[in-house]
Amino acid sequence: MIDYDEPEFEAQWLAERRDEVANYLNLEGIVHGTIGEMPAWHIAPYVSIWAIESLKTPNSVGWWAISGDLPNDYVSANNAKTPREAMHAIASLWKEASQYMARGERHPSFVIGSGESDEELAPMLASRAEMLLDWSSNPEIWEEI
Repeated sequence: MIDYDEPEFEAQWLAERRDEVANYLNLEGIVHGTIGEMPAWHIAPYVSIWAIESLKTPNSVGWWAISGDLPNDYVSANNAKTPREAMHAIASLWKEASQYMARGERHPSFVIGSGESDEELAPMLASRAEMLLDWSSNPEIWEEI
């Protein structure tokens, strides 16, 4: 079993998540500046939140991206000023989307996945959303930020 408290394993995991975020944003067509060298917040090997530089306003966060043992996703920094707010915003969208998916419906303004196995993926998305909502409301894990 990998010990993510060991710096080399954590560094490798973080590098892989950063690459995932870069690839995901490119696939989504998100035009962006630099992705932070390190995440703004993380718990390896579960979740990492990355600050993505705005091209409109260099040296400021334009987007937040999430990666880990969950779907990759992003949210505008206009809707979330901190990594904690970004986690909450993404988790809230996922919770809502999972409810639509469980009914075999598509969310009217938010797309996640291809839609081919929505009913099967809905419980996984709902559980990840609940975990992130719990974490975003837990002040103890945000004390260092």
